[in-house]
Amino acid sequence: METRRLIWLLGTIFAVIMVVQYSEIPYGSVLSSILSAGKASFAGESNSPAKNLPSNSDRVGNTTLLNGLNLTYKYALPPTISSVSTASPHNWDHNLIPPAMSVDLNIYSVHKDETDMLTKDEKGPGQSNLATSNSNSSLTALSAVSNKSEMPVLSIAQMKGLLLQSHSSPCSLPPQWSSRVDQELLYAKSEIENAPIRKNDTRLYAPLYQNVSMFIRSYEIMNKRLKVYIYKEGEKPIFHQSILEGIYASEGWFLKLLEANKQFVTEDPREAHLFYLPFSSRLLQLTLYVRNSHGRDNLIQYMKNYVDMLAVKYPFWNRTGGADHFLAACHDWAPAETRGRMLNSIRALCHADIRIGFDIGKDVSIPTTYVRSAQNPLKDIGGEPPSQRSILAFFAGNMHGYVRPILLKYWGKDPDMKIFGKMPHVKGNKNYIQHMKRSKYCICARGYAVHSPRVVESLYYECVPVIISDNYVPPFFEVLNWESFAVFILEKDIPNLKKTLLSISEDKYLEMHKRVKMVQEHFLWHTEPVKYDMFHMILHSVWYNRVFRIKST
Repeated sequence: METRRLIWLLGTIFAVIMVVQYSEIPYGSVLSSILSAGKASFAGESNSPAKNLPSNSDRVGNTTLLNGLNLTYKYALPPTISSVSTASPHNWDHNLIPPAMSVDLNIYSVHKDETDMLTKDEKGPGQSNLATSNSNSSLTALSAVSNKSEMPVLSIAQMKGLLLQSHSSPCSLPPQWSSRVDQELLYAKSEIENAPIRKNDTRLYAPLYQNVSMFIRSYEIMNKRLKVYIYKEGEKPIFHQSILEGIYASEGWFLKLLEANKQFVTEDPREAHLFYLPFSSRLLQLTLYVRNSHGRDNLIQYMKNYVDMLAVKYPFWNRTGGADHFLAACHDWAPAETRGRMLNSIRALCHADIRIGFDIGKDVSIPTTYVRSAQNPLKDIGGEPPSQRSILAFFAGNMHGYVRPILLKYWGKDPDMKIFGKMPHVKGNKNYIQHMKRSKYCICARGYAVHSPRVVESLYYECVPVIISDNYVPPFFEVLNWESFAVFILEKDIPNLKKTLLSISEDKYLEMHKRVKMVQEHFLWHTEPVKYDMFHMILHSVWYNRVFRIKST
């Protein structure tokens, strides 16, 4: 009888546990919690260091991280809303400021590749000691690529459809109160939509663009009317400071050139069409990331506090909910650092990955440029003519991520292709550059993240880019017709890479090569900006999306 009672009691306890387990109570797996003394990983939560705040013993420089978000840094966190003064140098009427918007920092989950990457930084082609995966792991990875179920892979045509849908049916909320700049944006939108047809423009080659007439008209209006206000708040080095060399140089060059610009920048925020958040995602990481902690929560909180402070100090963020604010960031962590209420702003990102929240039609994809010399960013540009390009396709680089080992597995020994892992270091990376200059096609395969400096390097060295990076939105997508000068290969189609390239006729290749040379001007940094260069193209894409996000009355 005692045995039966014991069995009945255990059965009842088990039944209760199972009922709780399958009722989807938001505290994870009760059964596994009991069986593993509370050490189970819950849905949307992880026990890995990448998801946790630094411990009490972690340090930044000579200062200690205290209790997660109660932080004391050498570079202190911006004050929160509750502690910031509302005193404003412009004496705005703060009675007009709507209440602060509620924020959810967990709006979307971060793709696994993003949470696992960059405890070490990618320093460019051929700089890492990561080992090449073996054949079996490559085949397993290919199977995983072929059966990914996170979200469907979007073609370039489907991305164009999303762009048109976003611009034709903007979903942004109307501003809390009207302003003269809204009418100016509506005027610009009407002018761009009804742009006169320009097929024979002597400067711009129409096939390179999705709609060359609209681009020209938009660019003209931007040059005449656009005004940008740059917030002066924010301490160096995270704000108002630039890194002009390396793989994250685009954000540094843009920040430097915009802050020095007198044409677009205004000191009067009431006449601004756009508000710039002048931070460097690379310097944020270098300054606040706790080495070997694998945690970014303090970086996310830092940016949240900064925006909260601006929203209280000035009326501008709250007027549009941040829709007329923008930032430019190239570190792989930037999508995570700009979550929450910053998702409503225009994020100009190098890491333009649809899977981790890049919003086509609002966000802007900007080029990843590996600048080797800040004094001469255009060094070595150019390449051999098509007749002297004897290599069918070239790739060399670290075996980051799951795609590159597959590429090396299938094509590393093909005599017509030059597919390498890490290349021996040569001063100035000359060996790598010479291979690009002598190749017909240059493979731009994703690493840990979707973006790669090889896309821009291909254009610099007049090599047709072959982009292997699913759901990557290429730079200046609002304007450029990428399929006219680049080849896109799905990750699962790597085994058919050579067949695809050989199927391109010689005439079509020659036309693509010509277009690569012509589109190159949009990807150049100049110490003093020139028309249609990288600086102007980034600013134009931000302007263009802002114009088309405003609703017509």
